[in-house]
Amino acid sequence: MAGNTIGKLFTLTTFGESHGIAIGGVIDGCPSNIKLDFEFIQNELDRRKPAQSNIVSQRKESDKVTFLSGIFEGKTTGAPIGFIIYNENQKPNDYEHLKDVYRPSHADYTYQQKYGIRDYNGGGRSSARETACRVVAGAIAKLILKNKGITITAYVSQVGQIKVLNNYLNLNLNEIETTEIRCPELETAQKMIDLIKSIKKEGDTIGGCVSAVIKGVPSGLGEPVFDKLHAELGKAMLSINAAKGFEIGSGFNSVNYKGSELNDVFINENNSIKTKTNNSGGIQGGISNGEDIYFNVAFKPVATLMQKQKSVNVLGEGIIIDGKGRHDPCVLPRAVPIVEAMAALVILDFVLIHNAKK
Repeated sequence: MAGNTIGKLFTLTTFGESHGIAIGGVIDGCPSNIKLDFEFIQNELDRRKPAQSNIVSQRKESDKVTFLSGIFEGKTTGAPIGFIIYNENQKPNDYEHLKDVYRPSHADYTYQQKYGIRDYNGGGRSSARETACRVVAGAIAKLILKNKGITITAYVSQVGQIKVLNNYLNLNLNEIETTEIRCPELETAQKMIDLIKSIKKEGDTIGGCVSAVIKGVPSGLGEPVFDKLHAELGKAMLSINAAKGFEIGSGFNSVNYKGSELNDVFINENNSIKTKTNNSGGIQGGISNGEDIYFNVAFKPVATLMQKQKSVNVLGEGIIIDGKGRHDPCVLPRAVPIVEAMAALVILDFVLIHNAKK
């Protein structure tokens, strides 16, 4: 199976299945002598793990990461960083009834067609449990970027038809972690929570959007023409389970304006060239321009329902699937740290590429 590695200089390769012994990864290209904050790394994992509230999956996993290599006396050595997260709450028997069944909107059929075999226990490699590995690597990337003055913040901006009314400039982003939905607009956050709870009672699921802002990015990051910064960010975000859309800056709303209304005019402010507006989302021509980078990621409703659904089995026979197991009625609150992690991996990789060319 190819496609398990992201990055060019700062790379992450992940391994493991949802209900296997463990999941883990290998980080290569990490600069040496970086002092790691292990409490911060674990806290990032805790933000992603299941059972942190009653609006997410109730699978019980501590998600404790163990580092195997590449670290000495709390600092990176420059060698590959190997790490592992043991699966403590394996329940393969929960999936025995799906052995010969293709679940609607899951990867069951496509994996079977591509590889001729599939791990039906929680989806195996296609499970979102793999994203825990991304959060570990992303946390290390965030620590390195923080030392360079670069910060990455994501939050839930929409659940179903309920949307945050303000953009990130008019929100108190310090409020993100004060609600279980991770939405900084508190009145809107409560409406989102209430909607998810009602959807959960129906045995159904719902999607929405995660918004993110990256501050402190210097100008000059990005490698046109095929490795544009926003293209790599888009690829990273769309590699997250259930992600179905990516837009940066004015995004799809751009079609509603004329160029004279949307262009970001350059100005000289305190002997520094800036843009008067930031409809480009901090990237022009595939290269960062020094302004805030902001984008949205759309997530579809989780495919596993606690309802009966029609499908077919491996013989093509019509069947009825009963929803079982422990699943998220809405993936969004747990997707927030994953979006941040993927953004950190991309930005750090481009920082290292840019510095290598100096």
